[in-house]
Amino acid sequence: MKTLKLIYWSALGVLTAIMLFSIYNYFTNYEMIAGFFEHLGYPTYLIYPLAIAKILGLIAIWGNFFVWLREWAYAGFFFDTLLAFFAHYITDGQDYLIAFIAAIATLVAYFVGNELRQ
Repeated sequence: MKTLKLIYWSALGVLTAIMLFSIYNYFTNYEMIAGFFEHLGYPTYLIYPLAIAKILGLIAIWGNFFVWLREWAYAGFFFDTLLAFFAHYITDGQDYLIAFIAAIATLVAYFVGNELRQ
């Protein structure tokens, strides 16, 4: 049980750190992020709504208000990180490691967290 808790909190910590770093960059380095979005083929008007969605997702997971809300937050993070991984991998074949780590951390935190709550 202690090992599962350590795995869960580690994965959630990694996911949270990556998302907070992303949110910070979205708000403070808009021009740089806009350049990345354009290079990856995404519209730049998604930057601020995506940052706000990430904030709300972290609140939903850490706040643990409703099961369905936490499930949707994990789903949102999974789709976000999966799409980021493939966008980086397909367009330039590099810089996809952080997105891959975030996707794995999302899956681990979700499934191990569910196991701990049973």
